[in-house]
Amino acid sequence: MRYSRIVGTGGYLPEKVLTNHDLERMVDTSDEWIRSRTGITQRHIAADHEMASDLALHASRKAMEAAGIKAEEIDLIIVATTTPDMIFPSTACILQDKLGARDCPAFDVQAVCSGFIYALATADMFIRAGRCRNALVVGAEVYSRILDWSDRSTCVLFGDGAGAVVLSQSDQPGILSSHLHADGKHSKVLAVPGSICDGKVQGKPFLIMEGNTVFKFAVKILEEVVREALTENNLQASDIDWLIPHQANIRIIQSTAKKLGIPMEKVVVTVDKHGNTSAASIPLALDTAIRDGRIKSGQYVLLEGVGGGFTWGAVLLRW
Repeated sequence: MRYSRIVGTGGYLPEKVLTNHDLERMVDTSDEWIRSRTGITQRHIAADHEMASDLALHASRKAMEAAGIKAEEIDLIIVATTTPDMIFPSTACILQDKLGARDCPAFDVQAVCSGFIYALATADMFIRAGRCRNALVVGAEVYSRILDWSDRSTCVLFGDGAGAVVLSQSDQPGILSSHLHADGKHSKVLAVPGSICDGKVQGKPFLIMEGNTVFKFAVKILEEVVREALTENNLQASDIDWLIPHQANIRIIQSTAKKLGIPMEKVVVTVDKHGNTSAASIPLALDTAIRDGRIKSGQYVLLEGVGGGFTWGAVLLRW
């Protein structure tokens, strides 16, 4: 029986830090307002020359170093991103070239903030099917490029960053199950509705969001998908050692944990320092908890996220 296990993690945050106090000078908001409603105190912003593939490269190298895997040993690359370097080729192909990896499948996954969950589940299926041995799975975002910095309801929420994992074939279960969902009838609730036609931008090229609708939907379906994962594996919420949610808003994280009966002491939270980094948020939080020693061998780790589309999902791991 083939299984897949995460054997290395890595993360990268751009050097520039934008605090709530910095935003007070840019838009009509306040540190107290942002912290009380989102839990965010700062976020990282990519330099003008940094693209999603650059952030992904830094995170990938750290994950590969942790795994003891060289570029020539990678036989699948999946990048989850909403902010690709360009329309095409894929950011995964650009990353493949920068890494010096050759002759392996490389493609992007677009599921917004659920992107890393979708990408990890896809890589797990490749490994279980015997189609690859070592997969590089990355979430990388430069959301600062798609924000209207005069819109205080959205620009305070997001940041840039990348997280990566190396997923390798194993004879011991690592990923126990994955659960993916989508409902396109909500596609206009959280979106960047602009497009390119005849070399010109059509529509609004910035992120728009119905905040209250997103909040209510997120808390409801995140509880449901976590319970789905628990039921499939005959576990109770009390069996989970670490919950690693998409880092969008501390109130969503707290409300979901409360509904599940999981104490916040067992929830990994990085939204205060990173903001919402979309597809990068879960692997960044995972890497943080691995490197500070919180996650230990044999523990149950549950990843879950929701994003525009709407898309949502969960992956249950036995570390």
